[in-house]
Amino acid sequence: MPSERILQKKIEAVNQLAEKIKEAKTVVIADYKGVTVEEDTEMRTAMRKSGVEYRVVKNNLIKLALEKNDITELEEYLKGPTAIAMSTEDVIAPAKILTEYSKKHKKIQLKAGIVEGKVFSAEELNAIAELPSKEELIAKVVGGMKSPLYGLVNVLNGNIRGLVVALNAIAEQKKEASA
Repeated sequence: MPSERILQKKIEAVNQLAEKIKEAKTVVIADYKGVTVEEDTEMRTAMRKSGVEYRVVKNNLIKLALEKNDITELEEYLKGPTAIAMSTEDVIAPAKILTEYSKKHKKIQLKAGIVEGKVFSAEELNAIAELPSKEELIAKVVGGMKSPLYGLVNVLNGNIRGLVVALNAIAEQKKEASA
């Protein structure tokens, strides 16, 4: 039987993980079997840059943390080595980074995840990973809104330019006629 100190540490770890899961917009679990230390370090660096927390946690502790948040749908995916990636900022980042590295290294396999409270399978997470980030979508919308405005400005400027050219031509004619 584990000592009181070890038990207390596990309870604390579960509580911390449960709190992080509660705060996260996205939680993705993946099988990391066969990943080398170098590959794992490379992926963790990419995760950190994107504001994603990535950990390898025992299935039992993940299960307890999920239960504290009344999430039971992921329980069936908690088999074998499991890593968990969570983000409180970017909804797509955890799935996107894990998908990129699974394509690159063929060792990481997405199991399932929760995006804004809804459970998604590995296939659905792969589809979500293909979506552009929130910033990219905002940039596209803003760009789409700016294009017609630039067109309108150019049309209005064209009319004003035409008027200025016509007035200059009239002024030149009058100048030549008076001279």
